[in-house]
Amino acid sequence: MGTWDVGPFDNDTAADRCGNLDDASPDARRGLARDTLARAADTADRLDADIGDEAVAAAALLAAQCPGGEPAHPHYGPKLPVPDLTGLRALALRSLDRVLTEPSELLELWAESDGDSWHATVNGLRSTLAPHVIRLPTTGRSR
Repeated sequence: MGTWDVGPFDNDTAADRCGNLDDASPDARRGLARDTLARAADTADRLDADIGDEAVAAAALLAAQCPGGEPAHPHYGPKLPVPDLTGLRALALRSLDRVLTEPSELLELWAESDGDSWHATVNGLRSTLAPHVIRLPTTGRSR
């Protein structure tokens, strides 16, 4: 079936990866997510679409643990609890940046179809994962 929608879990690769996560021991789940993100972030050559799909899904699992994050897909996401991944935010952002940077097979494939919606999904994950800067009000006095 391949890919059926723009969501992070709306493709066979991501759904299979979530199944692998469920099959892993509880202690191994964080490492699997970290390795998935690192594999995408550290790819210097053309990024394979499957690696990109897996990275987007892993980033979505992490984003689900952040304020404002959407929960994982109830049918295609993991069925078992996901360990705390919030310490991997910087790595997840790097992996999403790599997915969105040429040469990326996933980027090329989405350019051929509903790329705007897919970009919106990935950029929504980036916004959820990005550290938010809190600006303090200024008093208007100079020092």
